Amino acid sequence: MAAFDAGSTGFMLLATSLVMLMTPGLAFFYGGLAGRRNILGIMIQSFVSMGITTIMWYLCGYSLCFSGNSMGGVIGDLHKALMHGVNLNSAFSGNPKIPEFVFFAYQMMFAIITPALITGAFINRVSFKSYLVFLVFWQLLVYYPFVHMVWGGGLLAQWGVLDFAGGIVVHATAGFAALASVIYVGKRKDTESPPNSIPLIAIGTGLLWFGWYGFNAGSELDVDAITGQAFINTDVAASFAAITWLIIEWTLVKKPKFVGLLTGAVAGLATITPAAGFVSLNAAVVIGISSGFVCYLAVHFKNKRGWDDALDVWGVHGIGGCLGTILLGVFAAKSINVHGDNGLLYGGTTFFIHQVVAVVGACVYAFVFTYGMLALINVVTKVKVTEEAEIKGLDNSEHGEQAYDAGAF
Repeated sequence: MAAFDAGSTGFMLLATSLVMLMTPGLAFFYGGLAGRRNILGIMIQSFVSMGITTIMWYLCGYSLCFSGNSMGGVIGDLHKALMHGVNLNSAFSGNPKIPEFVFFAYQMMFAIITPALITGAFINRVSFKSYLVFLVFWQLLVYYPFVHMVWGGGLLAQWGVLDFAGGIVVHATAGFAALASVIYVGKRKDTESPPNSIPLIAIGTGLLWFGWYGFNAGSELDVDAITGQAFINTDVAASFAAITWLIIEWTLVKKPKFVGLLTGAVAGLATITPAAGFVSLNAAVVIGISSGFVCYLAVHFKNKRGWDDALDVWGVHGIGGCLGTILLGVFAAKSINVHGDNGLLYGGTTFFIHQVVAVVGACVYAFVFTYGMLALINVVTKVKVTEEAEIKGLDNSEHGEQAYDAGAF
């Protein structure tokens, strides 16, 4: 039996558990934002990803992301499909102190939450059957290639692109897939549906914020000073973004909105994600303030354009992921992380350009593939629910359940 480091292994199992908790947290966050006829419909889309994605990850996902190098570094191979060749003595190549099984589980949690992020955009308009098909093919055609290209030693990694915990891989791809979905399925019949439970949104935000420490600090894949840097950068950026959003909204609408504070925090968390282990604490402050301001403007722009991104996935996650990736290209410093690079402030012009080109390419790819994928899925099974089902609410029409009994209203 191989001798692994108990501290590093234990920490990574804890980080894995924290990231797992983010998916139920997302379900609560979206469930609270949903209208009362669509609470379960949106929550099940997160929870079902925990099952479907785990199966896919075991069958082929892990291998396609982290084994081999095919198609010019765009995707891996199937050498480790069904976990072939991985046993109790297999060490993770990126850190031999932890078992490969642990790395497999940690990355699986990222795969679970990424497609679930998209669902907030098309709430109460997409059938559950079509969502399941989407869940499978979006991972195969969008998520797995970007994991391999950035984290699996593929094309973008070879080009020098950095993404500490998922600005490109998770948030930019999911955010622009969400925008494509919104444009494809069109507007809701009832766009004035208010959140059914702000306390539920707060619970979801708390779970997401808590889990994000595993998401970002765990991405160091070890226990060292960078782990601590990523942890505190995460908290500081989220805090500054939350207060920035609160101040802007308070100034404009004359009321301090709780949902705005919570949304700002999530925007800050998404924006610091690609940079968490590569920038200083002072840079994290700037990134947090920038996130609160830019993501608020993005949501305002979305509303003016009439894009019915119901739960602001594009404005918060898509724009947040892009902004964080670009600001990483500005603030990254080898004095913080020798395995990183120097950003624009430290003479790293080429690195900055690579970051910008990579994130723009990821957004275009995710948007185009998602739109085309939905059109193809629609040939097999209708993507958009009927007007009658939408008005009735998907909890009842799709699932035959309701979140609260009639006496709750």
